[in-house]
Amino acid sequence: MSIDFKAIELVEEGKFVHLKISGKLEKQDYEMFVPEIDKQIEEQGKVNMLVELIDFNGWTAGALWEDTKFGLRHFNDIERLAIVGDKTWEKGMAYFCKVFTTATVRYFDVSKRDDAEQWIKENES
Repeated sequence: MSIDFKAIELVEEGKFVHLKISGKLEKQDYEMFVPEIDKQIEEQGKVNMLVELIDFNGWTAGALWEDTKFGLRHFNDIERLAIVGDKTWEKGMAYFCKVFTTATVRYFDVSKRDDAEQWIKENES
């Protein structure tokens, strides 16, 4: 299944969840894609997520709160989380989010995007 939103493309394939995010995330974006991820977690149990940041400009305050709530609600529901980006602060974000999840979290430069997907999918059963 593939769903396109203003700043987000969401693809779900079994335990694999792929988010492509561009622009600035707003609270309304979370209201659209989070229920889809919640449903995937309910159906699959733990999932593996690839978050690809493309021309990402951060979050509004409301979106940052929604992101925090998502992380707390799904603290144990993500096995692996790969973050793909091209900015130094995005790499730092990968380290910061480790406190909000029990997932194994890794950052990949955009030039290593295929490595990120391979790493995520090698854990699927």
